[in-house]
Amino acid sequence: MPACICWMHARWHFPANAVVCLWDGGLVNDHGKTRRRRVHRRLIIFAVAQPRNLREKLKRFFFGIVLFILGAAVLVYAADFAVFRIRLAANRSPYGSVVVNHYYAVAQKSGKTQFIFDPPQPQACVNALFSHSGALPCWYLSKHPDQRTDI
Repeated sequence: MPACICWMHARWHFPANAVVCLWDGGLVNDHGKTRRRRVHRRLIIFAVAQPRNLREKLKRFFFGIVLFILGAAVLVYAADFAVFRIRLAANRSPYGSVVVNHYYAVAQKSGKTQFIFDPPQPQACVNALFSHSGALPCWYLSKHPDQRTDI
């Protein structure tokens, strides 16, 4: 750690990685004026942080990226939900419908599987990026029109 550099006023510039020692009676307030007290003059030491090593820098960088991605995901979901609620309140087609082919897959004792097909039926969906109100998004149902139920 570098040697202690003692100054009487806090408004002077200090070199990087320096430890700054200030006397309590000579600190500078927010208005740039020196604050003098009639108390004991104590030595106050401010240590400037040392530079981090590479592992700590990478850890902090990846933590920042993870926080950014989580924050962006929360913002996108919140915006999608807000648009859905506005469309629902204004009755501007918040729901849609997609024709879905539903079938059951019944496992038998012999190890074979029997398929029972239902006729194609329209299913309600949400015109949004994410599922809301218990309905899947229409873009997902249009890409996955076959729905299987295992029994």
